[in-house]
Amino acid sequence: MSTYQQVVDPLWGSLGLSALCAALPLILLFALLGVFRVKAAKAAVASLLLSIVLAVAVWQMPVDQALSATAAGAFYGLFPILWILVNALWIYKLTVATPWFDALGRTIRSISNDLRVLSILIAFCFGALLESLAGFGAPVAITAAMLMAAGMKPLKSAVVSLLANTAPVAFGAMAAPIIALNGVTGLPLHDLASMAGRQTPFIALIVPLLLVFIVDGKRGLKQTWPVALVAGAVFGIFQFITANYFAVELTDVVAAVATVAAVLLMLRVWQPSETIEMSGQVTGGGQPGDELPSAASTPGRNAPVRVPASASVTEAVSAAATTRVMTPAGTAQRPEPREIWMAVAPYLIIMSIFSIAQIPAVKSWLSVAGSVSFAWPGLDVIDAEGQHVAAQKFKFDHLKATGTLLLISGVITMVLYRVSASQGLRIYWETLKQLRWTIVTVASVLALSFVMNLSGQTTSLGLALASAGGFFVLLSPVIGWLGVALTGSDTSSNSLFGQLQVAAAEQTGLPPVLMAAANSSAGVMGKMLSLQNLAVAAAAVGLEGSEGTLFRKLLGWSLGLLGIMILLVWLQSTPVLGWMIP
Repeated sequence: MSTYQQVVDPLWGSLGLSALCAALPLILLFALLGVFRVKAAKAAVASLLLSIVLAVAVWQMPVDQALSATAAGAFYGLFPILWILVNALWIYKLTVATPWFDALGRTIRSISNDLRVLSILIAFCFGALLESLAGFGAPVAITAAMLMAAGMKPLKSAVVSLLANTAPVAFGAMAAPIIALNGVTGLPLHDLASMAGRQTPFIALIVPLLLVFIVDGKRGLKQTWPVALVAGAVFGIFQFITANYFAVELTDVVAAVATVAAVLLMLRVWQPSETIEMSGQVTGGGQPGDELPSAASTPGRNAPVRVPASASVTEAVSAAATTRVMTPAGTAQRPEPREIWMAVAPYLIIMSIFSIAQIPAVKSWLSVAGSVSFAWPGLDVIDAEGQHVAAQKFKFDHLKATGTLLLISGVITMVLYRVSASQGLRIYWETLKQLRWTIVTVASVLALSFVMNLSGQTTSLGLALASAGGFFVLLSPVIGWLGVALTGSDTSSNSLFGQLQVAAAEQTGLPPVLMAAANSSAGVMGKMLSLQNLAVAAAAVGLEGSEGTLFRKLLGWSLGLLGIMILLVWLQSTPVLGWMIP
């Protein structure tokens, strides 16, 4: 097998034209999804085929290595990403098959029957805790299912969960993105963590406000902005403190727990003037795709109702036209303690298993006993400077992988819920059938990513953006955003573009720490648009094929948050906020 050396300007020696050519698969992907409303699986396969053709015809990558890169990316899509999704959705479907799913909905509503408040507690707070432990789509899948259990419509549940999965991502999976950034750039880990901890809190402050706006529009924002502001402020403050002065690995854990405590304490002394609730109960026989009424439904028996917080029990019940017993504050009657523990047991099990896996001795054992590293067969790629490209090496962590830990959690849940082995296997098979097109989508997108990375298309695109001189400070966040939108992972984006950001910063006289951290902090806004995450969310709520719809609903929010981050990074590169750089 001959060695393939990447070329950054294969098209007539022009970096600009080569970069434009390299962007074609991404343009095609976004156009098919956002404009022509093509199904995600078809859009992903079409973009992959175009990327392979460009790799062979323009970048002169050998056909066998281009196909091997495709296989490597597809494998990475299957493990660890789809391995996580399948097992996370399986756990959810296990709960649906038992009476405890209905108990979960009543437990959630007993905290607050207001979907705007629940969007903050579940999608923002609990989602951040899951992101800190797992990542790779698991938080979106689990929180979307919990929001549906609370009574939110599937499509809205997916949108809320995707948007909420932004602020914690830079420090997700025990700070894996920042650690990866440290590994590829050589910059001090503390400096990178501190810089990111002085950027992402601004996004955290905004996200809860956006969530309540999505759930109930301007009226929701007007009525619940105090609790949304408290949630965002507490999360951002503790994210800053932990990243700057304590262990970077625990940043999201500390921030999420502190935010949950702050919100629950606030709800003891403050309630919104009206409560947005569902009149129809979620039953144990419901399926992820069942349409549930939302805050925009037509008034009627199955529509949401607005109940004054001061209403009496009789008034609340009458207004809701439902048989569910209401408290004066408009919340559902709290289930018995045993019901509560059984309802939340799967999520407590998940957190316990992941926490145990992070114990140094256990983590070390899992790394030694359950890790296999190997070079992907059929690949021998070096970059333009003669260095071997890292994407050819695979580390197969089959024991400590997030998906494996979720599988163990699912088995424990089966035992606790007394689900027979045959029923558990049947539900697992149903989960695989439900995800069949999602599997095609995710595998194709990761294959696209690997082909672009290994052929040199991604490098050509990144270098063209980096050649903008002082203007690069405005493009740096865009590079991180594109990286996550393409790969679906802030860790992968940092590994891919981290060193490029530092090299460009040194050439243009910009602070390397600022540019490297901007890649990670701005990248999180691209996660809600990554086809992998869109597929995860669509599958989790039983709306496979709706990835294009989700993309269109989230594009504006993603670009808006990216614009805020661009402005922040630019100000941090000037004397105005330059004092924030460590």
